[in-house]
Amino acid sequence: MNKEPVFTKHIEGYGTFTLHPFDLEADSPFIHDCVNREYARYWDMMDTSLEDVKKTYSEIVNSHTEVYIGYFDNKKAFLLEKYNPAQDLIADYYEVQSGDCGMHILVGPAEQPKANFTWHVFNTIMEFIFNDDQVNRVVVEPDIRNEKIHVLNTRAGFQYDKKLNLPHKTAHLAFCTRLDYQQAVKYELLKSGTVPSSLGDPFNAEDAVRHLSQAHWQKANVMFIKKAIAEFTHELILQPHLVQKENSGSHHYALSADKPGVIYYFQARKMALDHWSIDENTITKKLNNEPVDLDGVSFILDFKEQLGIPKELLPTYMEEIASTLYGSAYMLEKKSMSAAELIGSGYQEIEHAMTAGHPCFVANNGRIGFDAKDYKVYAPEANTPFHIIWLAGHVDRTHYAHVEELPYQNLLEQELGREQVEAFKNQLVNQGLNPEDYFFIPVHPWQWFNKLASIFSPDIANKKLVYLGKSHDKYSAQQSIRTLYNITNTHKFYVKTSLSILNMGFMRGLSPYYMGGTPAITEWVQTVLGNDEYLKSQGFEMLGEMATMGYRNLYFEELGKTSAYNKMLAALWRESPVHKLEEEQSLMTMAALLHIDQEGTALVGELIKASGLVASDWLKSYLKCYMKPLLHCFYKYDTVFMPHGENIILIMENHVPVKAIMKDITEEMQVLSDEVELPGDVKRIYADVPHSVRLLSIFTDVFDCFFRFLSAIMEEHEVCEEENFWNAVAETIHEYQQEWPEFNQKFADHDLFTSEFARSCLNRLQLKNNKQMVDLSDPAAALQFYGTLINPIASYKEKQLTNLSLNTYESESK
Repeated sequence: MNKEPVFTKHIEGYGTFTLHPFDLEADSPFIHDCVNREYARYWDMMDTSLEDVKKTYSEIVNSHTEVYIGYFDNKKAFLLEKYNPAQDLIADYYEVQSGDCGMHILVGPAEQPKANFTWHVFNTIMEFIFNDDQVNRVVVEPDIRNEKIHVLNTRAGFQYDKKLNLPHKTAHLAFCTRLDYQQAVKYELLKSGTVPSSLGDPFNAEDAVRHLSQAHWQKANVMFIKKAIAEFTHELILQPHLVQKENSGSHHYALSADKPGVIYYFQARKMALDHWSIDENTITKKLNNEPVDLDGVSFILDFKEQLGIPKELLPTYMEEIASTLYGSAYMLEKKSMSAAELIGSGYQEIEHAMTAGHPCFVANNGRIGFDAKDYKVYAPEANTPFHIIWLAGHVDRTHYAHVEELPYQNLLEQELGREQVEAFKNQLVNQGLNPEDYFFIPVHPWQWFNKLASIFSPDIANKKLVYLGKSHDKYSAQQSIRTLYNITNTHKFYVKTSLSILNMGFMRGLSPYYMGGTPAITEWVQTVLGNDEYLKSQGFEMLGEMATMGYRNLYFEELGKTSAYNKMLAALWRESPVHKLEEEQSLMTMAALLHIDQEGTALVGELIKASGLVASDWLKSYLKCYMKPLLHCFYKYDTVFMPHGENIILIMENHVPVKAIMKDITEEMQVLSDEVELPGDVKRIYADVPHSVRLLSIFTDVFDCFFRFLSAIMEEHEVCEEENFWNAVAETIHEYQQEWPEFNQKFADHDLFTSEFARSCLNRLQLKNNKQMVDLSDPAAALQFYGTLINPIASYKEKQLTNLSLNTYESESK
């Protein structure tokens, strides 16, 4: 064996892998033997001589590439080429990042086949590469025809980016970060239960609570109480009293609990829309004037009378709070990337780094139904890729609906591929069943193990529902938790599945009856809104919900179609946003604009800094692609959406939002006028909403539920003064009104510059019934109003607005 190993990995009960520096004379015969075999045809060295191999590798090792020979139990077994992409041909095809490392792998022929041998080789190489602290990401560009290596790459956490037409081959470009790899290995080893100590064992009982350290728990509780005070006070449920004023505008307050002698003290600034900007470092709790620890669950008990939670629902609400705290501590322990690092990261890295949940709801990450192991696999912040399960549902219980261009067979071939479709069909044939009598249904693994396998057991026993197997592709849970993103092939559809967990006021099921009309709504939206030239010019697009599948459980149907038991098995396929990208553009969830990293840095501030623009110009671009389209949909089409942070995907160019993509369009959009012509199934999106509350789709959903937080963050982090933020919003509205004078009467009837508007209270809604906040068939009837909010742009109604100049922070920096 030549030279000492540079890396060793021993697998108990399996064997030992070692990596050694390449020796031209000693190792070329091994490479020569490998590259001349049929399985290595993608190496493009078939029919080469030993001298050809020596010549090739004498050139390779003298350039930017390090070459290693891998041994298994002291026998040569594989080849690794580890190279610097910045000095390679590949640098002409993508933007190389600091810390990128390229690799090529060739495994030798097996004398005696050994189970999972190639997988262990791959693990050894990846661990060797990531053993170098300077490496942040591994880059590969395998031949597009090399299916075996694609499967292996995906299994190891590589995310495929795009197809490359290289001079010597057509290849796929793929990347794998250190976190991607660790999460992928964790998932693979969930099945075996033997996880290396360096990765942590998801089946280890202690590991389920390892993140609940005293430091993380204290921090999570302080963060929770800060939010609870701010949001409950914003909704006038709690009413702190002023203790002492400060010249800075950040005053001292006291908040008396239901329990005698319990008082919370804190320092805060009141901002527009009754937003309470609380300094979490000043929050204290005293019992009879003696300091006591801050505890989130105790906080709820301290104020249970003022909060008005029904006695029978209090335990469930407290469970949601405890679960929310559990997740917060996990996210603190995880230590995600800094805001500065995130702005240059990929769409999914940003998605899984989000920590705040819905900004308004206090109990926003309950996920009641997940156990500690489920959390590590299926929670978005755990970022563990997993395979979905496929079932076959008999046609007499299953309904497939689709847009015109996506018949059933086309969907299957796109999402599963012909090979897997045939394998699933053969499974049915082998059971004496006719594949033509079944539709294939994607299912979340949690739903299968926890609900379907038992509750639907009569249908399974009677072959109305048949288990087929797992997908080849891996999926990643999004912030909306039941929406899954295909990370094996990012151009494939999102899959949204029923998930019968209680989260943020709803059981997250999907109605098979409701799903039937979804594609028709998509076609109407694409025809009417999708072809609107103004919306296109502002950079507004919508993700089509192209097909749905719904399965009816006839046993439970007698209990009523709105029962949660009748929403356990349905699925929806939504377009991938990757198709909307052009060169030099990237994707980012709009929720990221509210993200603050663990060091207290605001991501929006880092975006503006990296863009090179002043805040006013950055805001103008953002409001152009986000707000103007919402105004246009409202005033021209009497149509509203649910445009919160998780429902909007921003297309970024040089760190500036240039387009906004709306998702969840068919479930949450509403047409407010009966004068809009709606065909057939599309009629369900009509909502008879009182004239007085129609504009709350902007005031509540945009101003109060998003801009309130964004403007406060920008002020607090000295990015943009609050006044200038709302000035920019007002200017955007004035610009839109000047562009569309034909809507002047509507602008007067639905006045965005009115002095005040109704305070719609989401937490009051959740506290009233945390299991079913709203009847989705009549959402307006369930709204909880309490008083009014002063409109932060009312003072701009009659002003002649000029184009925003520099705000004070920018002026000081000049």
